[in-house]
Amino acid sequence: MSALVSPPVNSKSTPAAANAAAASFAALTAKLDYMSASDVDSVRSAYRFADEAHLGQIRNGGLPYITHPIAVAQQCAEWKLDAQALMAALLHDAIEDCGVTKPELIERFGAPVAELVDGLTKLEKLEFNTREENQAESFRKMLLAMARDVRVILIKLADRSHNMRTLGDVPRDKWGRISRETLDIYAPIAHRLGLNTTYRELQDLAFQHLYPWRYATLTKALARARGRRRDVIKRVQTEVDAAFSSAHIQVHIYGREKALYSIYRKMDEKHLSFAQVTDIYGFRIIVGGVTGCYTALGVLHQLYKPLPGKFKDYIAIPKVNGYQSLHTTLVGPFGTSIEFQMRTDAMHIVAESGVAAHWLYKATDPEGDASQRLGTQWLQSLLDIQHETRDAAEFWDHVKIDLFPDAVYVFTPKSQIMAMPRGATIVDFAYAIHSDVGHRAVAAKVNGEQVPLRSELRNGDVIEIITASVSSPNPAWLGFVRTGKARSKIRHHLKTMALTESQDLGEKMLAQSLRAEGIERLPDDDESNHGTWEKILRFSGNRSRADLLTDIGLGKRIASMVAKRIVTLLAEIGEKPDPLLMSRERYTAQESISQGALVLDGSEGASVKFATCCRPIPGDEIVGYLGRGEGLVVHTNDCTVAKKLQHRDSERFIAVDWSDEPARAFETGLLVTVTNGKGVLARVASALASAEADITHVDMVQEAAQDATDLRFGVAVRDRVHLASVMRGVKRTPSVLRVQRAKPGV
Repeated sequence: MSALVSPPVNSKSTPAAANAAAASFAALTAKLDYMSASDVDSVRSAYRFADEAHLGQIRNGGLPYITHPIAVAQQCAEWKLDAQALMAALLHDAIEDCGVTKPELIERFGAPVAELVDGLTKLEKLEFNTREENQAESFRKMLLAMARDVRVILIKLADRSHNMRTLGDVPRDKWGRISRETLDIYAPIAHRLGLNTTYRELQDLAFQHLYPWRYATLTKALARARGRRRDVIKRVQTEVDAAFSSAHIQVHIYGREKALYSIYRKMDEKHLSFAQVTDIYGFRIIVGGVTGCYTALGVLHQLYKPLPGKFKDYIAIPKVNGYQSLHTTLVGPFGTSIEFQMRTDAMHIVAESGVAAHWLYKATDPEGDASQRLGTQWLQSLLDIQHETRDAAEFWDHVKIDLFPDAVYVFTPKSQIMAMPRGATIVDFAYAIHSDVGHRAVAAKVNGEQVPLRSELRNGDVIEIITASVSSPNPAWLGFVRTGKARSKIRHHLKTMALTESQDLGEKMLAQSLRAEGIERLPDDDESNHGTWEKILRFSGNRSRADLLTDIGLGKRIASMVAKRIVTLLAEIGEKPDPLLMSRERYTAQESISQGALVLDGSEGASVKFATCCRPIPGDEIVGYLGRGEGLVVHTNDCTVAKKLQHRDSERFIAVDWSDEPARAFETGLLVTVTNGKGVLARVASALASAEADITHVDMVQEAAQDATDLRFGVAVRDRVHLASVMRGVKRTPSVLRVQRAKPGV
């Protein structure tokens, strides 16, 4: 787009420039024979407006700038896009480069055209901290516009294709960035939407400008190989023609040459020389119907021997972008490996044009409706991800994962086939079925056998997800999921849960601080207390009551300070503290702490963390530290880390106590000194299991073999009484010399 335009050189168009623009537009109108006269007039009107808007602008190659929008519209006309799309193609740089506003376009050409142009316009006017942030936000805007209307990305890909064709006119120092962006973003999007012709062209053009020397060398090597293999190709074509003629099957046979970048990538990834790449040439067989594809396969397998493992049926199981064909690799004359692809005319249009196929043959072919759905699932997933990810860089992160081109095909227990990215796991599959299935997943069976949730999917797997209503996403899942949908759903759920839990904790803390100030309960968030809450929020700088409570739970606000402010505000409206309540709350707690104790049972979730330095368990004397932005961290009273924090930050400590009935087990450390010998680890583990202690971690000291050695265990226990019982059981085990609770520094 604007990267390829020079500043205006004059205010008036020269005759030569006018002639060049007119010739370009004449070439465009010649391709509009599929449109009605009124549609052609609308396109001509958009051209006149764009020509006037870009008057005086010259591209780096010396041609009038208007020739670029015309070239973009020509590509769209080849895809048989409608008049609105062609008008948007002609106007796509008008807002960005010419100061035309969206309301102007709405008034002149209607809202649909203006929306398309706006979706194509970069966010140059906004301030961003970095180029990457700007780029991420621009792509987010474009992709969301594309999800609402796929014509946005078709015009964008046509725009990028023409810019890449004319990249030689741009200063060489820009080649690398533009080519890398094309390879990383636009080519994968074209592939994901099934636009294979555009995909191959963008890859080859980017390769040419990113690695000019390698491109030139491979081009020469391919030309030499073409000359050497001309006789083989001609002989294969003759023999294949004869085989189909004798079988009385009418087909069209086309030679196919592997794209240059595809050859280079294969050489690079598999460390091959050019001579070792055997599938440079192939043939495409176009037949009358689906049955004809399989018949043609039989004819070819009778003619030449197939290579084992090189047959792929993309008709029965289409690729994720809708591509359908039969692929087989045969050993031809002189031992040459040649790939053949069998497909129908309709499949061929979809294979080359993907989502654009809808416009190419929607008027004459009933399969047009099916082609319109190509890519729809992915486009819808963009909107789902956006709903949960407001941050542009994070959104783009998720989308890039989904541009991964390879796929594996797996089955649900009801034999429904699903395409997943290569490397996807059981958790990705669960989220692909439904968000609730992903959130509640606890286990899975693959082909009837139980497997871990992090297991990667393989072609043909039958996957059954086992769910539990009380389960929720594990943060560790983010370390192995592959799809953008799974990643965004997990992150969104964790953020929502953390905020909810922090809000609940904040409400408890503020209520207890108010009791210490003599106020029985937190003021209700109703009409009568509206003015009081407005003043409280003005004091704290929060937008809502929920935000304030969340900040208290996260340690960003001190509950006692907010409570004192509430007491002052309540006094203004005549509500006085209760002296008896104040005395009871303040002086039954520790003298050094001015709040009542917060009761913990382990069900508080992410808002309360139990410190790993001392690993407190029920029965331990504990204190709570309000870390800034990390919620409440619970330490044992004698923890050295807590003592240092208390010395430095005493006002952030609050009194906490254990519930009489903890909701779960808590992890602590055990140090077991044993006499070295066979089976000692198994005996200790058995003793722990017998005492109903879950082992969460085992560590052996890395040192040379000695008579005695230390084993460190992480164990989950109910409380101190349970821990004492566990330690007694382990102490009675043969070969155990000593058992002690692992404390900091032990």
